[in-house]
Amino acid sequence: MAVGGTAGLAIAKRIQITDLPQLVAAFHSLVGLAAVLTCVAEYMVEFPHFATDPAANFTKIVAYLGTYIGGVTFSGSLVAYGKLQGVLSSAPLMLPGRHALNAGLLAASVGGMIPYMLDPSYTTGITCLGSVSALSAVMGVTLTAAIGGADMPVVITVLNSYSGWALCAEGFLLNNNLLTIVGALIGSSGAILSYIMCVAMNRSLANVILGGYGTSSTGTGKPMEIIGTHTEVNVDQTVEMIREASSIIITPGWGLCAAKAQYPIAELVKMLTEQGKKVRFGIHPVAGRMPGQLNVLLAEAGVPYDIVLEMEEINEDFSETDLVLVIGANDTVNSASQEDPNSIIAGMPVLEVWKSKQVVVMKRSLGVGYAAVDNPIFYKPNTAMLLGDAKKTCDALQSRVREVDS
Repeated sequence: MAVGGTAGLAIAKRIQITDLPQLVAAFHSLVGLAAVLTCVAEYMVEFPHFATDPAANFTKIVAYLGTYIGGVTFSGSLVAYGKLQGVLSSAPLMLPGRHALNAGLLAASVGGMIPYMLDPSYTTGITCLGSVSALSAVMGVTLTAAIGGADMPVVITVLNSYSGWALCAEGFLLNNNLLTIVGALIGSSGAILSYIMCVAMNRSLANVILGGYGTSSTGTGKPMEIIGTHTEVNVDQTVEMIREASSIIITPGWGLCAAKAQYPIAELVKMLTEQGKKVRFGIHPVAGRMPGQLNVLLAEAGVPYDIVLEMEEINEDFSETDLVLVIGANDTVNSASQEDPNSIIAGMPVLEVWKSKQVVVMKRSLGVGYAAVDNPIFYKPNTAMLLGDAKKTCDALQSRVREVDS
């Protein structure tokens, strides 16, 4: 316990807030692996007592289910970690017949319970547990690898729920009330959060669990072709827009996290607020790579809680806003969700930034976001692109605003 705690503390202290999603995914994989090993080991320890234990069948069922859930959690979390870290491609792995494959893996896992429960021999029991471990591990890979687009926050919450139920199974087997209660809390809260986020993404929880969510459109035609040219501005032009605006909304995304631009933007907001401007933040439910990541980053930088609003609280205000600064966000402000029924993000609620009087998009390039969907707002007449590293750009804006007003 001391060794594990020390190792965990050492790892956590070295992790930046921007890397928290990867850390969470990695720890989830360890929970899944621990569940598999615990369930198998407990079966081995308790097997000699099964003939006389009235709760033997219950113990065997919990061990089997815990092994299955743990296997899915272990491999699924590793795939999620790989995608978040950039080790694996973020694009969905569309295996031919993947739904039939997943159905077959599930059927084989369920079918394995028949000889496991009916045959009292040790060899059969261990073989079935080993088989379900392998089957569930493969299923974790096929499920998670098929999930693509701007959905990693939902994946993290689903895996969090899985890890909770795996922990709950461990608690039952070890007769540890604390493990059981904590596991149930994590499992249920993760499931509730997953549902809430799916509602925010206009998706069903079943689609996330079964894999392949966010990878195809509901329309029958091709995605609309974006026609037009973008407008680029420099720092001085952007500062002039900021000075002329009385109401400003900032919509950050993963780009702000990756560039660690929360501190200069927080300082800029402080200066603008002191000038009497109305400045607020609009946060999409799945901005970043895990739920609440943007809120944590902004709080760390000292941004007041009362000016950080959720999407449903601020969406109606864009039409009355002078200027919107989009910092490192793409999919969460993509108007294709409303304008293109053939887009893979069609129907997904987004921050309606294009309805404001002026939009300045700050990102590295005109490239697509995590969902690999072109964004029409880049080419709208009221949008200007300020290309470059988010932190360097925010530093330059902050310095220039200070110079102009000094």
